[in-house]
Amino acid sequence: MPPATDVSTTRALLRLVRWARPAVPRVLLGGSATLVASLIALAVPQVMRGLVNGPLLTEGSRTAVVQGALLVLLLGVLEAVLVWCRRALIATPGTGVERTMRTDLFRHLLDLPVALHDRWSGGQLLQRSMGDLHTVRRWMVFGLVQLVVSSTTVLVGAVLMLVTSPLLGLVYLLGAVPVILLGFRFRQDYRVVARRARDQAGDLATSVEESVHGIRVLKAFGRGDDALEDFARQADELRDTELDKARAQSRMSFALTWIPETTLAVALGLGVWLAATDRVSVGGLVAFFATAAVMTRPVESLGHLLAMTLDARAGTDRFLEVMDTAPALADPERPVALPPAPAGGTRVELRDVRFAHGTTTREVLRGVDLVLEPGETMALVGLTGSGKTTLLQLVPRLYDVTGGAVLVDGVDVRDVTRHDLRGAVAVAFEDPILFSASVRDNVLMGVPAERLAAMSPEESDEAVRVALDVARAGFVHRLPHGVDTVIGEEGLSLSGGQRQRVALARAIAGRPRVLVLDDPLSALDVATEAEVTDGLRRVLRDTTTLVVAHRTSTVALADRVAVLEDGRITGVGRHTDLLATHPHYRYVLTAEGDDPAGEGDEAATEVGGPAAVPRDVPQGVHR
Repeated sequence: MPPATDVSTTRALLRLVRWARPAVPRVLLGGSATLVASLIALAVPQVMRGLVNGPLLTEGSRTAVVQGALLVLLLGVLEAVLVWCRRALIATPGTGVERTMRTDLFRHLLDLPVALHDRWSGGQLLQRSMGDLHTVRRWMVFGLVQLVVSSTTVLVGAVLMLVTSPLLGLVYLLGAVPVILLGFRFRQDYRVVARRARDQAGDLATSVEESVHGIRVLKAFGRGDDALEDFARQADELRDTELDKARAQSRMSFALTWIPETTLAVALGLGVWLAATDRVSVGGLVAFFATAAVMTRPVESLGHLLAMTLDARAGTDRFLEVMDTAPALADPERPVALPPAPAGGTRVELRDVRFAHGTTTREVLRGVDLVLEPGETMALVGLTGSGKTTLLQLVPRLYDVTGGAVLVDGVDVRDVTRHDLRGAVAVAFEDPILFSASVRDNVLMGVPAERLAAMSPEESDEAVRVALDVARAGFVHRLPHGVDTVIGEEGLSLSGGQRQRVALARAIAGRPRVLVLDDPLSALDVATEAEVTDGLRRVLRDTTTLVVAHRTSTVALADRVAVLEDGRITGVGRHTDLLATHPHYRYVLTAEGDDPAGEGDEAATEVGGPAAVPRDVPQGVHR
């Protein structure tokens, strides 16, 4: 759980002005209407004071009584109209503010680098974008207005009570002292528990998300009861925290009800004595207690409004924690454009590339030097955990190098806007993520937005057809609605191999200059893999491709192979040449479970395979 900030609640909530500014005029009008309505309510006891001291206690006319009653009725109607005006003025701009905050949060999440998303759980982000912002919106359009109005009503009412009878007014104000002290303690206790409840709700949402995504695993291993037990435990923790909130709020509400009522009981006894000794008029006494009655609801609501304010503070803190997270990857102040795609393909170069995750000092990549010639397909081979996927993600700048440089046609990727770079570099991952949309929309997601907008329907259909054909994803035409079939969440309605082929089609559809593939064909059989690779060479002949490979069949289809070992490239060459000259390359292929020579142990021994290099050969050993 992130630590609570030390700034005051007022300063924290004032930061919302950035988003609330468009709604401020209507909120002020609505708040003013509510305030006037409350002041009108306070005026009614003064009318009653005049009636009691005038026509009711003297020989006043019946007309004066009727006029007084009509005045009270008029004030009541005006109060009701003003309350309706508040709701009409505030409701619409409040939802607009919530929408803007939610959109800005989502835009910021899209801009944050992958490394930060690895640290934030999906459930926590969902809770921040939905539940927390809903709480903040309710406070802005209701809690804040009512807090100001209630506080002002109590203050004005107290002044009227002092004017009516200074002694009775002082007695009433003395009762406010313990309420204020309890309010400070309530604020400290409730603030902590409110933040804990928000964090626990996010954790609970994460459990639901993980269980839904992993439902097949839970069912397959019969672990549903364990997931339910863990969920129930977290739900109980959240329930206990919510009960702590309710107890704190009930104690405050009890104090705000009991103390003022007790004070009024004392004031009533004193007031009767004052009236009997003519130190206060009967009308004044009636006005005093009628004013106290009008103040009862605002006083009692202060506890609820203070709790709502502290809930909004917790939600604001969680919202701003994300918004204050600066993107580690930013576009350059003076970006340069990639040169036009040269004939024959794009050249990609990694110069002394170094990379370490987060604040760790251990480098995953320790001086990688590698050149991909225009139009060639290079396979990247290394043991599990050697940094292959990390290296691939440096090319489209999903991560930034911590040393060295990645160049595309001689231009450092950090000197290009991310939009331009990722329009030139397409990526397909081993674990493909598809979206709850049609197959067509998922494939066209790989086409840069401006290019897609310029396409005619026929051109976009052709792009989808070619991409699916190259990826050997013809199965989509057998779906209920063909390419217009909406696939389920994350494409889980498709098999692993089908998802991989649709994801590959998405990468192909944009005809990228550079194609980065993180073992995207692992779920395909060797024959289909060869067909896909042949299609890639035919359609994307000028595309430079870097592919992480684990199978010998994949490696053999590449023009050249690069061996990643201990954070460095220790060998580059053709598959057959590396088999004969690079012991670690042979060891990697055998460690991945493949026969490097493709002909059994006898052939492998002949070229120095598994029989020549045992499985416990340490990394870095070369002939």
